[in-house]
Amino acid sequence: MVETFTVPIGSAQLVGEQAGNGISLVFLHAGVADRRMWLPQMAALSSNHHTIAYDRRGFGETTTTDEAFSHREDLKAVLDQLGVLTSVLIGCSQGGLIAIDFALAYPQRVGALVLISPAISGAPDPETFPSKIEAVMAALDEADEADDLARINSIEAHLWLDGPMSPSGRVGGSLRARFLEMNGIALAMPELTQAVEPASAYEKLADLLLPTLVIWGELDFPHIKERCHAVVETMPAAEGIEIAATAHLPNLEKPETINQLLQDFLK
Repeated sequence: MVETFTVPIGSAQLVGEQAGNGISLVFLHAGVADRRMWLPQMAALSSNHHTIAYDRRGFGETTTTDEAFSHREDLKAVLDQLGVLTSVLIGCSQGGLIAIDFALAYPQRVGALVLISPAISGAPDPETFPSKIEAVMAALDEADEADDLARINSIEAHLWLDGPMSPSGRVGGSLRARFLEMNGIALAMPELTQAVEPASAYEKLADLLLPTLVIWGELDFPHIKERCHAVVETMPAAEGIEIAATAHLPNLEKPETINQLLQDFLK
């Protein structure tokens, strides 16, 4: 049975849901989504595990004023309120960044990591993009300058759902509608200007000795794929897998594949 919860921290009311019993799995969403991106995984894994997902500040149903905050400490507040001492953190994109930062700060509270297309604090940004991607990024800049939220949402769906080198609209139907709804809510939220930036984790990856599964999509940005390979090569207990014909959010495109990978890893 799915239970909705609210965690107060500062002015924020973090809204999430939990279900099941057993090892706690905490799902951390991407920066173009909210906790609903994990619905297929929550449904599949809650029969044997305690599954948790919540909307970060600036996403979904969570509310907050613009105040100083830390995503890492928000995660700690969620775990503390739910009485979770140790968990497996499963993060996609920005959710992966938070998972890594939390594991470095509170290693005793993380049993394993699953990183899907992860961002990493302190990781170098690409100096250039292929010309095809540069054109899409330029269109995104123009839409941003015009404050055209609908156009921004459409272009971000191209970049993150379809893949930057793929045709716009490669992924359609209910998946695209879900992406546009989730990202549209985030784009319409008031800007949060006081997030506390974590120290660089990129140089500390070798310190993370816990079992780690790294997953990325074949159609994602080239620099993100390279970063995933670097994580696998640097973290002593990491293994990696590329998911064919998917982009930045493979758990949405191929939920059965990702669910099976998670179940095998958790065993």
